[in-house]
Amino acid sequence: MRRGWPLLLLVLLGCSQDMDEQPKLEPYEAGETRLGEQMTLPLVLGTVARGHLPRPVPREIPLAVDMALLERGQERFEIFCTPCHGRNGRGNGMIVQRGFPPPPSFHSDRLRLAPDRHFYRVITEGFGVMYSYASRVPEADRWAVTAYIRALQLARHARLADLPEGVAMPDPDPAPVSDPLAVPP
Repeated sequence: MRRGWPLLLLVLLGCSQDMDEQPKLEPYEAGETRLGEQMTLPLVLGTVARGHLPRPVPREIPLAVDMALLERGQERFEIFCTPCHGRNGRGNGMIVQRGFPPPPSFHSDRLRLAPDRHFYRVITEGFGVMYSYASRVPEADRWAVTAYIRALQLARHARLADLPEGVAMPDPDPAPVSDPLAVPP
């Protein structure tokens, strides 16, 4: 037991708090060595975290736009977008009706002329008060929503001459049904 005391005393004398008590700068604290600069240097322009290399986003929708894609886009749009943008895309959703700032209408000239990748990027990264939906909406569904937004825009601003041959405009004022429980022929 007596032989352990000198070793313990040597260890205790070796412990010092000098490193904790030395002068140092905290991150983002102004330093005296570099006047007006912060202790933490800013990142070099273009620095990307490991594993997060950005992939180029195509200008146009890279998927075949068919009814299945549009139906999927409508489903995702109604889940994620209608609270703010409304079912018609005019920016009058329920959240807006309760006092939240309105998002822009998809039918504005600016958004009608925007490339498809604009909508994809806004869904992915967020914009203004809209947060990112990248963790909630998979990549293929983001393109499906973009296709559906384009369908909404086309439906709102279509002219009769834009319809394919053989497709007629629906009658805006259908004849009243005499018996609402009757099954149509």
